[in-house]
Amino acid sequence: MSSLLVFPGQGAQQPGMLQRLPRETLNEASSVLGEDVLLLDSAKALQSTRAVQLCLLIAGVAASRQLAMTPDYVAGLSIGAYPAAVVAGALSFSDALHLVSLRGELMQQAYPQGYGMTAIIGLDLATVEALLARVHSAETPVYLANINADNQVVIAGSDAAMQAVTELAKGYGAGLAKRLAVSVPSHCPLLEAPAQRLAEAFAKVPLHTPKLGYLSGSRARPLIKPEALRDDLAFNMCRIVDWRGTVQSAYERGVRLQIELPPGAVLTGLARRVFEQGTVIAFDGARLDTLQALMREEGSRHS
Repeated sequence: MSSLLVFPGQGAQQPGMLQRLPRETLNEASSVLGEDVLLLDSAKALQSTRAVQLCLLIAGVAASRQLAMTPDYVAGLSIGAYPAAVVAGALSFSDALHLVSLRGELMQQAYPQGYGMTAIIGLDLATVEALLARVHSAETPVYLANINADNQVVIAGSDAAMQAVTELAKGYGAGLAKRLAVSVPSHCPLLEAPAQRLAEAFAKVPLHTPKLGYLSGSRARPLIKPEALRDDLAFNMCRIVDWRGTVQSAYERGVRLQIELPPGAVLTGLARRVFEQGTVIAFDGARLDTLQALMREEGSRHS
């Protein structure tokens, strides 16, 4: 049996999320960026896409260092792919900090207002795709962004287009349509230009073969070659996230322990639908020694 660490995406952020984490990693991040990262996680600071993405990267790396155990696999949803790549040994923490800082700025500049993401719960993928086709146009762009579970998808686009899809979805019996705390239309073609600019920055950064299994959140399979990882990280902002497929892929590979790194427990809830056997747990709210014991136990079964 194997273990998997998962790292959440934008929308999971919480004010004060860095305050409980080990100072050593926070100081390292502050030194690399030339600013006090503890100022990035106030409610006001978290209105900035750059601050949110940096906090999610730093929280994931800091908590995984605290865990001090090596998993068999890592996977991250959207920005979560960056701490996953750092933990896998494919990307240095300092390079990740610079790239994520740029990523957040590029995404924010591309769509400063009037766009975002909405989760639709209670309809299947085919129904949502049919509704998107009815609304989408050059004036009202809206796309499928995330496949989170069988009956939970996320759409991205302009405010007006998402509102139109939401109203249609409710008419078709959607249980919930919830605007996410994300101010940019991620995981769709609207972000192709900023992704291209990020790829240019990525070309100057060394990537290494991961030391453990790195599962791509958009391809739902392991990536091994540094060039494939480079492409995955640079362009994941404009590609659909197949999180349902990623968790399914991990389960099929024998993963029976999933630990969600901070902040929050959104991915823990999603994985419970896939994990018929095994353990799904969030770092937040769990004792560190409990998590370490679970990883040791999974490792001994695996060996």
